[in-house]
Amino acid sequence: MDPEMEDKNIELMTTSGMESQSLVDDLSPKKNTVLKLSNGPVVSRKRPSEGNYEKEKEHCIALFDQWSEADQVEFVERLISRMCHYQHGHINSYLKPMLQRDFITALPAQGLDHIAENILSFLDARSLCSAELVCKEWQRVISEGMLWKKLIERMVRTDPLWKGLSERHQWEKYLFKNRTAEVPPNSYYHSLYPKIIQDIETIEANWRCGRHNLQRIQCRSENSKGVYCLQYDDEKIISGLRDNSIKIWDKQTLECLKILTGHTGSVLCLQYDERVIVTGSSDSTVRVWEVTTGEVLNTLIHHNEAVLHLRFANGLMVTCSKDRSIAVWDMASPTDISLRRVLVGHRAAVNVVDFDDKYIVSASGDRTIKVWSTSTCEFVRTLNGHKRGIACLQYRDRLVVSGSSDNTIRLWDIECGACLRVLEGHEELVRCIRFDNKRIVSGAYDGKIKVWDLQAALDPRAPASTLCLRTLVEHSGRVFRLQFDEFQIISSSHDDTILIWDFLNVSTNGQSEGRSPSRTYTYISR
Repeated sequence: MDPEMEDKNIELMTTSGMESQSLVDDLSPKKNTVLKLSNGPVVSRKRPSEGNYEKEKEHCIALFDQWSEADQVEFVERLISRMCHYQHGHINSYLKPMLQRDFITALPAQGLDHIAENILSFLDARSLCSAELVCKEWQRVISEGMLWKKLIERMVRTDPLWKGLSERHQWEKYLFKNRTAEVPPNSYYHSLYPKIIQDIETIEANWRCGRHNLQRIQCRSENSKGVYCLQYDDEKIISGLRDNSIKIWDKQTLECLKILTGHTGSVLCLQYDERVIVTGSSDSTVRVWEVTTGEVLNTLIHHNEAVLHLRFANGLMVTCSKDRSIAVWDMASPTDISLRRVLVGHRAAVNVVDFDDKYIVSASGDRTIKVWSTSTCEFVRTLNGHKRGIACLQYRDRLVVSGSSDNTIRLWDIECGACLRVLEGHEELVRCIRFDNKRIVSGAYDGKIKVWDLQAALDPRAPASTLCLRTLVEHSGRVFRLQFDEFQIISSSHDDTILIWDFLNVSTNGQSEGRSPSRTYTYISR
């Protein structure tokens, strides 16, 4: 304490006379005003009033007001230390509301609206609704900060389903823009949010119940019928056919836009990006085509037998063949592709490959899945478990899902090599597999497409009977290849068709041309 202030306080207390001394005496332990009886209730024992309390209280307050803040705190601490637990509880109840602060209202008053907006921007939809009801100032911060718009933008950035809906319903044109006359007010986004949630719930229900609209592309191959491979985007579908051709289809009109010819054998696999289409064929070659013109830019002759599968990304391409080998290529450009390494070890045709920046994963008719290092091309491990040859797989985020001619699907942890789950239900060879973070979709030679619950499949406690969500039966021949996203499945078959299963634009009566049966493991004859 400041010495001068201490002297001043001493002087004040001295001049207060006997009245101040009587106050201190009243605060001494021998005159406690509350007693706690042993094993009994708290009992108040009031000092008999002599008519001096009010005058003494006012005098103490007058003295208290003249002290510094530090001295006031010290004095109150001494008072509290002389009180019992019961009194402390009363003081605590009194102080709690005094210590609360409405920081959202206080920040704008200090010119810090942006901080208040930033704090509330972390809320989810339910909390944001509650925050709007707190008071008018909170509602103003949310409205002027366009926080419903920011919430929707955050969902579009992080969730592919939200992103897809924003593109399909055209409200993405109002997002990720600064405030202009063209940008609707916050109320527009507030009313938009529940509509989006309703759309999402409807789509999820359509997947569970198998409700879809079906579109069919008849490929009308002149010679050998069958569509072995495909890939699609919002504008086009590119397919590889058994008649040696590659056909490009308009996704909206389903018209054939272009036919690429050059292979002398069936087109068994393909992948494309914005620049090139890369195809593999039973003629043992890999061809690189320019997307827009269809011109052949490069032909790779390396494998001795049919090229069964290929993948490329980030300057690297991996191909596999019936000749039991895997070729790893460096892709500097469409015309500059060089062989880096040949991986051998499989004892039968290598049917499928996949890779990321850590592992190359291959599967073969020899019933094994082999794992290789992407950077060094060194062998890492073998996954064993299928009873017959493996026809398909996908690998992502340390999870491998494979399908086999033993009619099963297996889920593997690539890091430890453990088989996490076996899915049974197809009656013939499982020919194609794709999965995302929600579902596995498989196609087989039994003509069926099955939709599986991925999260349930990863839960060892989930009963096997709950794993297959839906069986889709429309193809009249073997299902060779499929791809899917949040809104649709596109599949190809030996029946020379490409089917588009649309789970977004379902007819209002809940029925569709291609309504498929509910969950079943029973073979349906054709």
